[in-house]
Order: sequence, then structure tokens, then C-alpha cells
Amino acid sequence: MSTIKYPTAISSVNLSQSSTTYSQRGMSLESDINDSNKYYRACDIALIYKKPTPIQVVRVDYPARNKAKIVEAYYKTPSTTDYNGVYRGCYIDFEAKETKNKTGFPKMMIHDHQIEHLEKVKLHKGIGFFIIRFSYYHQTFLVDAPLLIKEYHQTTKSFIPYKWFLENGQLIKEGLRPRLAYLKEVDAKYFKED
Repeated sequence: MSTIKYPTAISSVNLSQSSTTYSQRGMSLESDINDSNKYYRACDIALIYKKPTPIQVVRVDYPARNKAKIVEAYYKTPSTTDYNGVYRGCYIDFEAKETKNKTGFPKMMIHDHQIEHLEKVKLHKGIGFFIIRFSYYHQTFLVDAPLLIKEYHQTTKSFIPYKWFLENGQLIKEGLRPRLAYLKEVDAKYFKED
């Protein structure tokens, strides 16, 4: 068992129980973001959570009094985006997507209700963006929502080329804590004057 002691608000992290280690690079994007958000909350850097998907429970099995099991449920409404919260006094909202495609990001992975929601976030002076991972290249990008939405509407192809992300996205550094240092890219993009 290895323990790392940090000079920050987290006193120590037990590596044998940690949800991420360097050897687990193939973990999903969602797990990496959840781990990063847990770190950001523990250190009082940001308050960001994954949004629960609203479901309507239809049928529940009760094999024992303390073992209720949902056996049938439906999505009530489409979820808006994956994550939201507060950072540096600003509301932030973002969608996370991962693709194995080498040449580009499939447009079909972005849904109309997500575009509409992120446009409303911008309208109300919030910060909206996408975190897009190209797993083939082991690269994760932060892209401003209005910029990606504009490209989404302008391109006639069924995908947005990988090269576009190299030119327009901010590459997010990976590490141990936080797993994805995406707030450094938020600082660079949205808090330049500070």
C-alpha cells in the first residue's frame, strides 16, 4: 500500500484504494472527470457535479424488505448536459464525449437539446464548453461551446475533423491528482484577464 501526502486540503491519498492510477490510462472519460471533480471539491477549488439523468420508475421488485430493485424505468426527458457547477464565482456547464474515431468527432454524438441548452448557458452569461476525448490518440480537449456549435452547423460532413480540435481546442493535461486538469484550461480560456 502506497500513500501520498499532499500539502493541500487533502491530507493523503491511498493509492491502493484510489480510483485512478497511471497504469489505468484506459479509463473512461466520465470516470476521469468524476475523479477530477472529487479532487476539486475536496480542495475547495470548484463545486462541480455530474447531473443525474431524470428517470420515471415504473416497476420495483421487493425480494426482501431491504433489497428493493428497480426492474423497469424510462427516461423522463432528455438530459441537458453531463456536468454543471460553480467555479471562481461563475456558473459552468459542460458536456463530455469520447470517441474511438481517428479521423474526426461524429456529429451524431451531439444532440439538439444539448446545443440548445449550451446556447442558453451562454445567453445567461454562464461558461459552456465540451470536453472531447479522442481515445485513439490519448488526447482530451476542452472546446468552447459556441465555437464547436458553430463548426457543427457549418460543416457539411458527418464529423468534425480531428485536425479541427488540434487547431481550436485546448489540450487537457492528464495526471494523478487531478486526473484531468481541465480547470487550468478553463482559466486559460475564460479568465485570461485575471
